[in-house]
Amino acid sequence: MKNHKGWLAILIVVISLIIDQVIKINVKTSMSLGESIRITDWFYINFIENNGMAWGMTFFNKMVLSLFRLVAISLIGYYLYGQIKKNARLRYVVCLALILAGAFGNMVDSMFYGLIFNASSPYYVSYFVPFGQGYSSFLLGKVVDMFYFPLIVATWPDWFPFWGGEEFVFFSPVFNYADACVSVGVISILLFCRKDLDDLSTSFSTKRNKKNPVTEEDK
Repeated sequence: MKNHKGWLAILIVVISLIIDQVIKINVKTSMSLGESIRITDWFYINFIENNGMAWGMTFFNKMVLSLFRLVAISLIGYYLYGQIKKNARLRYVVCLALILAGAFGNMVDSMFYGLIFNASSPYYVSYFVPFGQGYSSFLLGKVVDMFYFPLIVATWPDWFPFWGGEEFVFFSPVFNYADACVSVGVISILLFCRKDLDDLSTSFSTKRNKKNPVTEEDK
């Protein structure tokens, strides 16, 4: 059973990574930066790039963020391996594999896109260049985002403080498949794997108590 879960985790990571990269490369090599394709009133393919974390957020400079991602991916991978060895529940393994796949998918952009693509522009479609002759260096590539779901587009009432009269868009972030994998994995853990989180918390508490045993004087 452990082997089956391990192979399933690998399969999820590989397939998710392939899907993510196929979508990103297709968008990057067929659309100009900022171009938007309407699928429905509430779904657009909107090509943008960002230097930040999931959903376009930015808290650190690009190199620090990339190094942080590498550390996070290593820790998630190590933890997933440990959970498989412990024969953790299948749903927990699947959720962790989705998170790992999403994190690694965006990491690929940062590692290689700056080396293999020319810079994207609103005036032309990006294309492959000889390795190392791209728009940036290793770990400094930009992440490609494309999915935009403006589910509700309205206008704030004029009497509403601060935003009165301005346009309101419900769910305005532009994201990619890797972001979706991370989000689905995290939300699924919070909803369906509370037992596993409780076990993790208990394990940490036990290890901490072993390192710092409570003496009679402390009591």
